[in-house]
Amino acid sequence: QVQLVESGGGLVQPGGSLRLSCAASGSGFRLNDMGWYRQAPGKERELVAIISPSGSTNSADSRRFTISRDNAKNTVYLQMNALKPEDTAAYYCYAEFGSIRFWGKGTLVTVSS
Repeated sequence: QVQLVESGGGLVQPGGSLRLSCAASGSGFRLNDMGWYRQAPGKERELVAIISPSGSTNSADSRRFTISRDNAKNTVYLQMNALKPEDTAAYYCYAEFGSIRFWGKGTLVTVSS
């Protein structure tokens, strides 16, 4: 059974930083792209960042958000800097084993003073 376990969310002041982690396990298929989406209250889910197995990345805001991965640990990270109140959302990681995408349950990030 595939599991994605996220951690690192919480409350942070504007201008602060957080690092999210997501560890994937439970599949014998090749782990392909991993990434993060987020969903703010009343809004649609939106892409934050994607990373390929070779480390190629695509980020919605590369100046503030950096995605990385540890292939040995099947773990993806999201370093978020200079956080703004509008970054408040539930952040969901995903992992693609073979051609199937699996999702984590989400971790809440709240940016507030």
